[in-house]
Amino acid sequence: MSIHARLLRATTALLLCVSAAMIAARPALAAAAPTSLPAGQFTLTADYDQFSALGTALAARLGTATVSDVMENANHSRWAITDSLNLPGYSTGFRFDDEDRNSCTSFPQGITTSRDAVGSPNGGRYDGHQLILVSWYTMRGCGGSTSRSRITLVDWDATHPKRYRKILLVEPTGTTSAPSFTDIPIHAGGVSWYGDHLYVADTVRGMRVFDMTRILKTSTAGTADQIGRQNDTTYYAHNYAYVLPQVGTITAATTSGTALVWSTISLDRADPSIVMAEYTCTSGCTRYPNRAPRAVRFPFAPNLTTFAAGTTATEALRLPWRRLNGVAAHDHRWWFNSSGDKKLYYWTPSRAPSAYNWVTGGESISYWDNGTRPDLLWSLQEPMGHRNVFAVQEAAYDG
Repeated sequence: MSIHARLLRATTALLLCVSAAMIAARPALAAAAPTSLPAGQFTLTADYDQFSALGTALAARLGTATVSDVMENANHSRWAITDSLNLPGYSTGFRFDDEDRNSCTSFPQGITTSRDAVGSPNGGRYDGHQLILVSWYTMRGCGGSTSRSRITLVDWDATHPKRYRKILLVEPTGTTSAPSFTDIPIHAGGVSWYGDHLYVADTVRGMRVFDMTRILKTSTAGTADQIGRQNDTTYYAHNYAYVLPQVGTITAATTSGTALVWSTISLDRADPSIVMAEYTCTSGCTRYPNRAPRAVRFPFAPNLTTFAAGTTATEALRLPWRRLNGVAAHDHRWWFNSSGDKKLYYWTPSRAPSAYNWVTGGESISYWDNGTRPDLLWSLQEPMGHRNVFAVQEAAYDG
């Protein structure tokens, strides 16, 4: 064989290999696309003062802690991820300690960050800290019913220790002369931090609202089952040192006849709003609806981190995918995580949707505006033994 023939054959083989690699790296086109629904049929009613009097009374008795106070007293270590996630565009991540990673009673669900809260200026720091916030629900024993919910604040700053702290979510009870609090037994499937407000998905209602400037200090004495007021000066919270009391409720309604299922939420800072999505099945589910899911966008009041007393949705979609545990939106682009399909779906109205291979047990998504560096998508895994929190470059998942 002549040298020219050998060169031609080698070049052809190389081009075939390169072409095959490029095809393998491309996302698959999803078979169907989201379709628009009348947005006006979905509304929110906001009450940010629901627990004002009780909250003030609790703060007077317990004393408050700042986010910085909490992080200076962080008592759990985060660790490097040891699983092979095999995700294109992988950027960084961590896993929880063995206690949280292997727990059969507590499960991570929602994710948001201080970049959601304050944006990218000053490195996205809230009260001096760059933070990842994860919501959890806890069951009454392994496989039991939901008993309470909490958040985890994780320091994500090279200048601070690789630590995190748990904060119990509570609902104020009692009277202003004898205030107390109780557990919030919700799935906490999604969470969004905007300004000082923390919005936590309440599956059947809408969202519960918390104020990150009103963290309260509690006694770590007592027993693990004790919650609330013991006397005028002593309050227990299952041995947690900090609680975050609910300040208000965002109640959802629809004129479509089918109430929304608030399975997951995410903040869109580019179009200040919260987007939500539903976890549904094709058929055979008893705990979840058997129908096509919906995704809906609810705008914040102009130049505020709160919703107006009454808010009407500005965008609503019927989705072709099922078992959705995560949603994110930014700059007219959408991402949907299906734990059932192990896919991350990307869609924008200007083009057909794309499907990417995703992790097992994937949960919520949070868009991370990275300033002058590539933006990220943060997400996490729920399965015991594999509770990884990770970030990928969003450009690897934008069609």
